[in-house]
Amino acid sequence: MSNIITYSQCPVCRSNHISYILDVEDYTVSHEIFPIWHCYNCSCRFTQQIPDINGIGRYYQSDTYISHSDTKQGLVNRLYHTVRNYTLKAKRRLIEKQSGKKKGILLDVGAGTGAFANEMHEEGWKVIGLEPDKTAKENALKNYSLQLGDMNAIFSFKPETVDVITMWHVLEHVHQLHEYIDAFQQILKKDGTLIIAVPNYTSYDAKKYDIHWAAYDVPRHLYHFSPKALNALVKQHGFTIAGYKPMWFDSFYVSMLSEQYKTGKNNLLSAFWNGLRSNIRTMNNVKRCSSVIYIIKKS
Repeated sequence: MSNIITYSQCPVCRSNHISYILDVEDYTVSHEIFPIWHCYNCSCRFTQQIPDINGIGRYYQSDTYISHSDTKQGLVNRLYHTVRNYTLKAKRRLIEKQSGKKKGILLDVGAGTGAFANEMHEEGWKVIGLEPDKTAKENALKNYSLQLGDMNAIFSFKPETVDVITMWHVLEHVHQLHEYIDAFQQILKKDGTLIIAVPNYTSYDAKKYDIHWAAYDVPRHLYHFSPKALNALVKQHGFTIAGYKPMWFDSFYVSMLSEQYKTGKNNLLSAFWNGLRSNIRTMNNVKRCSSVIYIIKKS
C-alpha cells in the first residue's frame, strides 16, 4: 500500500522556513500537476504530494524514459545515444583523476541500463551496480551481461570497503535521502571519493524554461538541488565538497526536452541556442551549469 508524502519541513536541512514556489506538469507519464516548494534556509527545492517508495514505480513506466528503457525512439533520444559514448569515457577519466586510481572497487548506485558500469568494468574496475527498476535490470543483463543488485544492498556493505561511489542523476530520485548519504560515509574508504551528479535549478536554462524545464521531471525528481543545498546535505554526514565539474551536454539535452514541453515541437535551433547560452554563462562559474558533478570527500 502506498501513501502520499507532503513535507512540513525541508527534506534536506529540516528547516520550517519553506513555502510553495511553482507548479510543474509530469510531461512523461501521467500529465498530473505537482507543486514544488522552496527552502529559504538551504535553498533546496522539493516536490510535494509525491507517492512514497511503494507508489512511485508507475511514474517510471514509459517507453520513452531513457534511463530505464534505453530507447532510441525520437530525435532527442537518438541524439542522446550519439553523445553517450563520449560522455562515458569522460566520466571514466574523471573518476581516475579524482580518485587517483586506475583500478579499484566502484559502487554505481542507480546504474540504469548499465552503460557506465560496463565502461568501468571493461577498464579493469571491480564494479557493483545497484538498480531498482526491473526493466533497466533486464536491459543491463541483455546488453552488457551485467547482473545488477537491489538498492537495499547499500545498507549491507562492510565498512570502508569501496574506493569510489557514483550517482549519475540518481540522488534526486531517492526517498531515503539521509540514509543513503549516511551509508556512503560508512562504506567508503577513508581516502575514497563520492561522485554525485544532479540537475541545477539555478542554471540559466532552468530560469529560461521555468515551469517547462525538463529537469524538474516531477514526480520522479523528489528534490531539486542548488550547489548550496547539496553542500548542506553532505556536510551533515561528514563530507566536504572538494570540487565542482560541469556537464556541458546536459544543457542541450534538457533544452531540447524543454522545448518539446513548452511548444509541443522539437525546435532544435532554439534548443541549441539556449543550451549554448547556458554553457557560455557558466564558463566562469561552474556552479551555474545545467547539471553539476560534485566531487565529495570525507571531512
